[in-house]
Amino acid sequence: MLAGCDSDQISLAQNAKANQPVPPKLVAAMTEKDMDMQSPILVRLFKQEAELEVWKQNRSGQFALLKTYPICRWSGDLGPKVREGDRQAPEGFYSINPSQMNPQSAYYLSFNTGYPNAFDKALGRTGSQLMVHGDCSSRGCYAMTDEQIAEIYSLGRESFFGGQKAFQLQAYPFRMTPVNMAKHRNNPNMPFWKMIKEGYDHFEVTKQEPKVDFCEKKYVFDAVKAPGATRDPVFDASAKCPAYVIPDEIASAVHEKEQRDAAETSKLVSKGTPVARLNTGIDGGMNAVFASKIPEGNTGLSEGGDSQALASMSLARAPGTIPGTVNPPKPNLAVQQEEPVVATTSSTPVATPSSAGTRVASANASDKSASDKSTSDKSTSDKSEGFFSSFARKVGIGGTADASKTTASPPAPAAAAPAKPKVAEAKPQSVVRVAPKAEPKQAAKPAPKPQVTTAAAAAPAPSSSTQLAGSAPVVQTNSFDTRFSAVK
Repeated sequence: MLAGCDSDQISLAQNAKANQPVPPKLVAAMTEKDMDMQSPILVRLFKQEAELEVWKQNRSGQFALLKTYPICRWSGDLGPKVREGDRQAPEGFYSINPSQMNPQSAYYLSFNTGYPNAFDKALGRTGSQLMVHGDCSSRGCYAMTDEQIAEIYSLGRESFFGGQKAFQLQAYPFRMTPVNMAKHRNNPNMPFWKMIKEGYDHFEVTKQEPKVDFCEKKYVFDAVKAPGATRDPVFDASAKCPAYVIPDEIASAVHEKEQRDAAETSKLVSKGTPVARLNTGIDGGMNAVFASKIPEGNTGLSEGGDSQALASMSLARAPGTIPGTVNPPKPNLAVQQEEPVVATTSSTPVATPSSAGTRVASANASDKSASDKSTSDKSTSDKSEGFFSSFARKVGIGGTADASKTTASPPAPAAAAPAKPKVAEAKPQSVVRVAPKAEPKQAAKPAPKPQVTTAAAAAPAPSSSTQLAGSAPVVQTNSFDTRFSAVK
């Protein structure tokens, strides 16, 4: 019998790392908060804040916060675990007994979360071996440093030695505050989160471990037998709920808190509280105190990931050793490259010289075909240009012909002779100016072919007031143009 009673103690502390004493600073904190070394504990986890809280029962019988540990790494997204291999860390209420403590863990020390519980099984959720462990490495788990898990393990061990049969683990996506509920109001997991928030509120108002049951595939908290009933209600996660009540003092306090939270949430929504982005593709999170110690560290889906916050945390001491193999969450570059999207209409010019990565969404369905047609027209125009006209345009000393092309002219009549390449029209002028708006040509009298001498003589003398910035200077008499004109 004695061996049987001691079997849990032997399994909990069968090696040196599992038998480490509670640190003196933590013992001093217990004394200050009127807690016994072996009094019951309760653990809460928050993904978004990347924090693990250890609560301990004081001599008054209520639980008080003993210590908050930053989480080194958690994986997946905000939301419950659904199936094996989805990398999700579980959310909900779980019970940890001595058999779930693992002193021989490959991740230093660990305890099994107990996922899936009866609620998860009723919904057909799958998965196993979801742990809270050391080594700062997560594949669906909550990972701490070795030093942190040694402390947490010692607190659990001592509570079992004091007679606690199992301690409660409450895992949340975030602290269930009005701000966070407003921020995540569009998340498809919100119905589930509102359900487990009831348990969160029960603990907040009573500071007692809530009794957890399941029926009709939902959580039930602090249920007791109905008045006049002769026995306690029997719950089955997949069956109809039995008759039960919640004690009035708890029910009224929880109801008042829910009303306050709902009113504050509605106020925040009406003020335009931004909605958290969904499907970011980022794998989990990490507390900023760890991310600030890692080259190119990132908090992922956890808070405090901006550069200023990480810089301020870089001077803080990390609570434990960060292994060199740590894999911090990475930002999803594919999602970032898709933003921002600027919506425009076809009549709105968009100048984006310095934002090459910005996508422009056009409201005109014909833009693509018009763009394709413009490309085709340009190619045809380049083929019809004379060699020297094209050369002059490319070196930037001719602008009249290019400008005249921007004005559409009516098509020539069918009887007119085929037009010859107009080399003289493309001839560079001595001074580059913006061409005046061309008048539409009359079909009966095609414009005569201008002479080189006339064009040269008609060119006005250059002046500093008419020459454009960046334009070519006056062509000298012995230039290439005049010699070519003479040959022509």
